[in-house]
Amino acid sequence: MNLINMDQNLNHDENTIHQSTSWLNRYQEYLGEFVYGGIDGAVTTFAVVAGAVGASLDNSIIIILGFANLIADGFAMSVGAYLSTKSVIDNYNKHKQIEYWEVDHLPEKEREEIREIYEAKGFEGKLLEQVVDTITADKDRWVDVMMKEELMMAEETKSPFMMGLVTYISFILIGLIPLLVYVWDYLVGFEGSLFIYTSIFTSMAFIFIGFLKTYVTQTSKIKGILETLVLGVLAATLAYFVGDILENLIS
Repeated sequence: MNLINMDQNLNHDENTIHQSTSWLNRYQEYLGEFVYGGIDGAVTTFAVVAGAVGASLDNSIIIILGFANLIADGFAMSVGAYLSTKSVIDNYNKHKQIEYWEVDHLPEKEREEIREIYEAKGFEGKLLEQVVDTITADKDRWVDVMMKEELMMAEETKSPFMMGLVTYISFILIGLIPLLVYVWDYLVGFEGSLFIYTSIFTSMAFIFIGFLKTYVTQTSKIKGILETLVLGVLAATLAYFVGDILENLIS
């Protein structure tokens, strides 16, 4: 009885692990878009704030410029992600239809191309012919092999809409952080240096998004965090001094 219960528990745990892994894989599929959308949102918005501070602009102007950048630039980036993914899918489908046409109308030529592909991989003799016969026996499999081996094209499985949506959401969520202190000050008041606290909170955002980036790039966590943090600091520093120089030239 104990063995039966143990077996049932193991099966339950295994199913739970598979479900968790499946959910994680679906989430990780768009993690790259979330990371890069967040990096761009934080960098550009923080740069806008730093440039406005360098130009000694009023806090209300900083909020206006920040939100204008947040909404417009985020939308532009999401549209770019959508169109880029859709173009990849359309291009893949176009070439796939061409391959179907060639298989239907030029079967001997396409069969010979399959033979050449696997001959180059080291297959020969009867084994080579068996491989060719097996692949060309099914049209869909035949076309899939031609897409991968001849054209070096892989099918894009991500949804263009989800790519754009995740990018936009990430851009807004992470890009909003450099503006939070200024919004709080505008609504209820804030004691302390607005830009210093903004820099601290934004640095935390860079650390968080840099940490997530390491799961996409499979690199060292320290390296990923430092790269993102340095990128944000450099962009903000450049924007601050540009704003300061322009303010001195104009005024």
